[in-house]
Amino acid sequence: MGGKIRTWKKRWFVFDRSKRTFSYYAVIYLQAIEEVYYDRLKNANKSSNPLITFSVKTHDRIYYMGAPSLEAMWIWMDVIVTGAEGYTHFLL
Repeated sequence: MGGKIRTWKKRWFVFDRSKRTFSYYAVIYLQAIEEVYYDRLKNANKSSNPLITFSVKTHDRIYYMGAPSLEAMWIWMDVIVTGAEGYTHFLL
């Protein structure tokens, strides 16, 4: 879902583990991700298909996202969480 104009459109994201980024238009640094969650109740009325909607919360904003399938949603959530948690290993 868009940030300024709150509509759902297909957007393409790129996850780059080596650069530690999750990108779409602007780069989302993994260390800025506070949580990734499935919140069907909060955003069900905003999505055309609430069963495949999830959120990525950063310091600056919440990105509301939808996937093409339930399986794809869980894979994206896992990849984002794994990358965000994995980043902390580089700080030790």
